[in-house]
Amino acid sequence: MESTSQELLGLRVNIDKVLHHFDENFPPETPHAFVYFITISNVSQETVRLLGRKWILQHPRTGEVEVVEGDGIVGQTPSLPPGESFTYNSYHLTGDTVIASGAFHGVTADGKRIFVRIPSFKMTPPGPPPS
Repeated sequence: MESTSQELLGLRVNIDKVLHHFDENFPPETPHAFVYFITISNVSQETVRLLGRKWILQHPRTGEVEVVEGDGIVGQTPSLPPGESFTYNSYHLTGDTVIASGAFHGVTADGKRIFVRIPSFKMTPPGPPPS
């Protein structure tokens, strides 16, 4: 019987900062890059190995919801003993406002499947660049 995943209460995700970058060389439908910096902290008593992520991207203007899942976190499967943190950055290209949320998933040292939620954050392009 397959075990279900449980939220590990001592695992925390913090969105440290979100930076906007506009580049005319980006595709015209996605000219805005948002670079986000995230820290995952383990304040539980268990060692955890993070194996992947699930992002839920909501597009408020159109109502579209995009789900992106994958193995690893920026190509890594970090192991976090109690008191340790993992910090990384990645990016998302968009042409319109996006609200991001989701979860990271993994296992404890004894094989229990766990997850931790990614707090929701908004990526809103500024008005059009000056001509």
